[in-house]
Amino acid sequence: MVARFVGQHEIPKKPGIIFDDVIEMGGFYTRQDYPGKLRHIGYYDAETDRYLEFMTNNFTLAAATIAAIYKARWQIEIFFKWIKQNLKIKTFLGTSKNAVMTQIWVAMCYYLMLAYVKYQTHYKPSLFYLHRLVRETLLEHASLFDLLNLNEARLARLKRQDPQLCLKL
Repeated sequence: MVARFVGQHEIPKKPGIIFDDVIEMGGFYTRQDYPGKLRHIGYYDAETDRYLEFMTNNFTLAAATIAAIYKARWQIEIFFKWIKQNLKIKTFLGTSKNAVMTQIWVAMCYYLMLAYVKYQTHYKPSLFYLHRLVRETLLEHASLFDLLNLNEARLARLKRQDPQLCLKL
């Protein structure tokens, strides 16, 4: 990226901040896309032993605050990755904020209940297999705790039975 140095902010005494410069885009097309000034911050994260650079158009916040915001942003990205992998939400049923939040809360409650059942029963397989067991035996008149205590052979025989027999009304 071609950039032109315009000035700098006073470097605070906060640990980790290396520089806090004001820049302008130097390329012809990038200058047309963004003609304003930008803030270029250099930061060293001692926890991860990494050097990071941030660019922002926010000139009011402190450089350490901007670095903390970007660090928190990555934690949010990791959280959403966890939601996608563990809560198995493929699509949202609604588009409003309330609908999305409700679906996430329900999925999180279900996940926590599975984790609690796994912990209380000392169930050895993963939560994924516990989820499959619940899904496959949802309409049966059997206690979940009884199903968890069955051995693998007996459980396999139950799964091979005609699934329509489980739908007695």
